[in-house]
Amino acid sequence: MRIDLNADVGESFGAYAIGDDEALLASVTSASVAAGFHAGDPGVLRRTIRLARGRGVNLGAHPGFQDLAGFGRREMRVSPNEAEDLVLYQIAAVAGIAQSEGARLQHVKPHGALYNMAATDPGLAEAIARAVRAFDPSLVLFGLPGSALLAAGRSAGLRVAAEGFADRAYRRDGSLAPRSMPDSVISDPAEVVSRAVRMVVDGVVTAIDGTVVPIVADTLCVHGDTPGAGRLAASLRSGLEAAGISVRPVCADP
Repeated sequence: MRIDLNADVGESFGAYAIGDDEALLASVTSASVAAGFHAGDPGVLRRTIRLARGRGVNLGAHPGFQDLAGFGRREMRVSPNEAEDLVLYQIAAVAGIAQSEGARLQHVKPHGALYNMAATDPGLAEAIARAVRAFDPSLVLFGLPGSALLAAGRSAGLRVAAEGFADRAYRRDGSLAPRSMPDSVISDPAEVVSRAVRMVVDGVVTAIDGTVVPIVADTLCVHGDTPGAGRLAASLRSGLEAAGISVRPVCADP
């Protein structure tokens, strides 16, 4: 058994420090880097890519809505053309800085509201997939298992990776519990590890109402802004490996 462990990073900007990227990048195998729309700025982007490359962590672009005030977690209505352009722009920004640092991208993972909306909106999902394919058809597209986003990626000829969330609660339909719900973010390391191992080994997760939900995951995410994310990622990495699960990037050789 194997799994990729990813984190959303590079989300500090200006005078605002968000998350502990250095601690996260010591444990994860893939990093999705913000491009400045929902979070991040040019200096943070470059520093984060340097840090990830120095740790041997595979890189991805993390495009979101242009919404710094809402951290990209507020729904915004955009046309398919607008969605395609904003995703393409952000992929290019991350890829360009990565190239200047001697690295290339492995994947694209939409952020926040863009990600969740694309899970159920085929038009938006197709726009994101078009942007990824237009930039580099070898990139892997991350999305929720069974989502419109993964279906659009496959239809566009992209490789896709189904993503599980070790630090988020699920609803019985397999969607993520909204952050407005109590207990939607899980910060206890023991619970995070237990849920993650069960996702990988048994292919299920217990929803917030107690329902056991089937889930297939190629990669597991720890959010960079979850309290104690660095500690969570370290516990998760050691817990997965202790369970006999190989933690490797999605593009690593079999």
